[in-house]
This record gives sequence, structure tokens and C-alpha cells, in this order.
Amino acid sequence: MAAASEEAIKQFSVLMEQLEEPLKTTFQVPICSAFRPYWISVLSLLSCAFLCIISCFGAVIVGHAPAAAELRLDFASVSVCWFPFLVDFGVAQAFYFARFVNVHQGYPRGTLLRFLKAREWNVPKAYKMLMDCLNWRLQNEIDSVLAKPILPADLYRSIRDTLLVGLTGYSKQGQPVYAFGVGLSTFDRASVNYYLQSHIQMNEYRDRVVLPGASEMSGKQINTCLKVMDMTGLKLSALNQIKMLSTITAVDDLNYPEKTETYYIVNAPYVFSACWKVVKPLLQERTKKKIKVLYGPGRDELLKVMDYASLPHFCKREGSGSGSSSDEVDCYSYDHPFHQELYNYVKQQALRNQDSVGPAKQGSMHVRVPTPDLEEAKIMETIQSELHNLKGGDGISRSFSRITIEGP
Repeated sequence: MAAASEEAIKQFSVLMEQLEEPLKTTFQVPICSAFRPYWISVLSLLSCAFLCIISCFGAVIVGHAPAAAELRLDFASVSVCWFPFLVDFGVAQAFYFARFVNVHQGYPRGTLLRFLKAREWNVPKAYKMLMDCLNWRLQNEIDSVLAKPILPADLYRSIRDTLLVGLTGYSKQGQPVYAFGVGLSTFDRASVNYYLQSHIQMNEYRDRVVLPGASEMSGKQINTCLKVMDMTGLKLSALNQIKMLSTITAVDDLNYPEKTETYYIVNAPYVFSACWKVVKPLLQERTKKKIKVLYGPGRDELLKVMDYASLPHFCKREGSGSGSSSDEVDCYSYDHPFHQELYNYVKQQALRNQDSVGPAKQGSMHVRVPTPDLEEAKIMETIQSELHNLKGGDGISRSFSRITIEGP
């Protein structure tokens, strides 16, 4: 399997070398202002050499000439064998802390791997998927989405109140932990396009800021996150939002593949099995394998992968529920530090963009949502059939048929 994977990566890399502008730009060009200077890495290498030399002299001074000779020999061996690697490592470190506006975020090989995994190592299919992703980003100006604040602030607050998501901390492996209030999200205070814009901004902020920050903190590459999905308050009426959920799922599956390591389902009520039967056809097979349904709030299981401080508020109590204690800010709230940082970041990017290219247009983004054409008819047929079985063909189905994703 390893040999096959390497061969697939080589084939994929050859195809990517043929990219022309502007696809090449949206795949790999960094924001130069955030680029880490090469001299920092070179200085680190010189510091290591200096320390080794000092060690040798120190050994000589205290009368340990054999030890000094051994140190000099070891250092010479390391210099010859590892210097090319260390130079490459220094270059990698320069990219390591860069902030990218685009797809690969400084890790082109990792990006190719993600798309290959998403298409079961089929190079032509993975290449097409990535090309579709790059074209989607160009057509919808995704590279600049973090310079398009949702205004006014009250509208953004309304979205935060009805699309419940937040960053709660980091796992023991350094991965960001996101919480989603699936059961209590209503998507009823703004247009579908605003909700989609907010979701894409969350994805881009994760990739450009949160994951690079997690990598820097942990001292290793972090390119996935954990998601804890709270089903508190889930009712059959939540299926009214199935079109919104399918839209978000399509965007994530086709443009942000393999960004989540595990989905933890907690506080699942008795209606979850019925809702799951409807939602399941929307998910890719690889996504289904990542889902773990935990008992109740799942605190004991989650504490195996994260510290108590990183637990979502709805998992900290013995009983289920999304209520938070009085001494902490709900991670979903507009006032939570994560959402304040995200919103301020977007406003700052908008100001910079305004200085360079003029003020941005106000209003929601009209994003074209990619959908797997061959599977769409089957999925919609399954959904309509299940909705009919669950509600006798009334209520939910009629509401579902009225939802669109094109208009504001």
C-alpha cells in the first residue's frame, strides 16, 4: 500500500506541475508579509554548530581530549550526512509558520494526500476533484472570503445564535476541538447564503490561522481537527434544515476533504436514529467511518483524547444538555473569545483589502454549491422517501421543497 501511495503521489505531482495561472496561484502562493524569513532557520543551524564547538572546547579545557575528539568526529559526521536535510528543514520551517490564502497551506504533499484519500488513491479522480476545488475557489473568490465581514454585527450575532459552532480547545495530540450544536441550530435568522458564507469563513480561518497556530504550539504539523456534535434538542422538525445541512456537507466533502479526524456524536435522543437514516445518504463513505456515537455527554470517552478544559460545555456535566455554567462563556456565543478573534480578523482583512483595492461590496456571498451529480438524484429520492415515512408526506416535506440556495 505504501509503494502504491508513493506512486500515486508522484503521478499526482506531475499533473500539478502542469498547472497554469490562476489555478496555480490559488493552490500555492503564500502571503509574503507573514512569511517567516529564511535567516531565522539559518541562524538556528549556526547556533547548533556554535553550541557543538563550544562543547568541544569545554571538553578540552577540563582535560577530556578524547571526549573532545569524539564530539568533533560526531559533529563532522552530522554535518556531512544531515546538513542537506537541515537546510531543507530550515526552508520547511520558513513555510511552516506562513499564513497561506489558499489550498495547500504550506504542505503541498499533504494536500495531494488528502485528495487522494478522498478518491481512494485514484489519481485521475483525485486530480479532477482538486481541479474542481480550485475552479470553485476562483469562481467564488474564496481566497478573499476572510476579507468579507458579515455586516452589520447584529446579523453576525444572529448567525452565531442559530448556527451553533465554536472552538473549545485542543486535543492531547494538539488538534483543535470544535463543538457543533446540531440539535439546537435553527438556521432561521438569515439567508442561506449568509450561513454558507459564515461556514466557509470558519473553514478558511481554521486552515489559515487555527491549524498553523496549533502546529506552532505543538511543534509538529497539525492538519486535522476533532468535532463534537451535540444532538441535544434534536427533533424530527430539524429535518426542515436538511437542505442547509446537505449544502454544508457538499462544500466540506468536495473542497475541504480529510480535515476532520473524528466526529463524536453526544447527547443523542431517541429520534437520532430516524434522523440519521435521512442524513446518512448525504455522507461520503470515508466520513461515515469517522463517526463515533458516544453514550450521553460522552465525557469519559472524550477525556481520553482531550483535557477537561477542552471539553465542550455540554460535555462537562453529568447529564446531557447544551447549557453552560454561569462562570463560562458559551463557546457558541458571539461574545466567546474565538468568535471575537475571528470576526475582528475578518474586519482587519477587509480594511487592508479596502486600502489596496477599494471597499468591498456589501451583502451575502452567492456561492455556487458543488454537488456530486451522479449521486444527487439517489440522495434526494432517499431523503424524500424517508421524510414521507417519518411525517406522512406532510409538513416537513413541503417546508423542505421551499428551501433554495440561490437567493438571498
